[in-house]
Amino acid sequence: MRDALLIALFAFLGATTAGVLGAGVLLLIRRRSLTAHMAVVAAVAVAAMLAGTLAVARAMFLSPHDLSVVTTVVAMAAVVSLVTALLLGRWVVARSRELALAARSFGDGGDFAAPDGPATAEFAALSRELEATSVRLAESRDRERALESSRRELVAWISHDLRTPLAGLRAMAEALEDGVAADPDRYLRQIRTEVERLNDMVGDLFELSRIHAGALSLSPARMSVYDLVGDALAGADPLAREHGVRLVGDGVEPVPVEVDGREMSRVLGNLLVNAIRRTPADGTVAVSARRAGEGVVLSVTDGCGGIPEEDLPRVFDTGWRGSDARTPPAGAGLGLAIVRGIVEAHRGRAD
Repeated sequence: MRDALLIALFAFLGATTAGVLGAGVLLLIRRRSLTAHMAVVAAVAVAAMLAGTLAVARAMFLSPHDLSVVTTVVAMAAVVSLVTALLLGRWVVARSRELALAARSFGDGGDFAAPDGPATAEFAALSRELEATSVRLAESRDRERALESSRRELVAWISHDLRTPLAGLRAMAEALEDGVAADPDRYLRQIRTEVERLNDMVGDLFELSRIHAGALSLSPARMSVYDLVGDALAGADPLAREHGVRLVGDGVEPVPVEVDGREMSRVLGNLLVNAIRRTPADGTVAVSARRAGEGVVLSVTDGCGGIPEEDLPRVFDTGWRGSDARTPPAGAGLGLAIVRGIVEAHRGRAD
């Protein structure tokens, strides 16, 4: 029993010495290739066995012949281990380089394609993650392009929409100042109308900026959809009378909801104003609300004749307006974008 403990002790001391030296070598070459690291690990394993064997042989006074036999066996094992470690290290490095080249492709704007050939479970998992990341990056790039295009269109349209009323205001102000206005009261009424239009446009821009910045704070309260729609219809009634349009709200169920009344009234107001302006005289704008699962579906139907199929994906884009919505009194194309932003802030969906 005592001899076995001594053998274990000498073997442990010899192996520990080889392991410490190997750890030091690994620390020195920590920035080198994985192939070098694997070769060192294989060498440490063989050296630990050889050091333990030599320590035991020296303590047990083995014969020179027996010691040479053991050393030869260990040397052959070292050669095989090192060759195996080098081959495995080169294969791992080659696979990692292929993955790096493939990853560089989607970093430059392309799609990731996993390298052909066998791969370890870790490399296969990494390839799947890179492929998923490539898909997300592609979607992000598409969204960024769409947002940039929408932003450019918005700036162009807002600039145009601001220039027109400002030019009119300046012309009317100069006419009043020079005393050449035939009907000053009419000019003053027109100036007020244009100022209100500009004020509405600035308000829409401010609301949209809050939505995009995630700074839209809601104050939900429990109320009836019937009351919410009734207030919106009452607010839109003067505009409907001016355009000769009938407002109908008979299909509204008294369903309780928990929403921000002020923001949701803005949603209904934007929808009703759009519907009234695009509905011909003697037409009808109808509002309905019904329970659907855990939510409420609120619909506004008008007589505009329908939206072209190719325009449907863009109707909620910021600043977008259809070709039929570019003549006065058209807005800046912000109303439906605000509708979608407020509805989504309520965890709903606009369609």
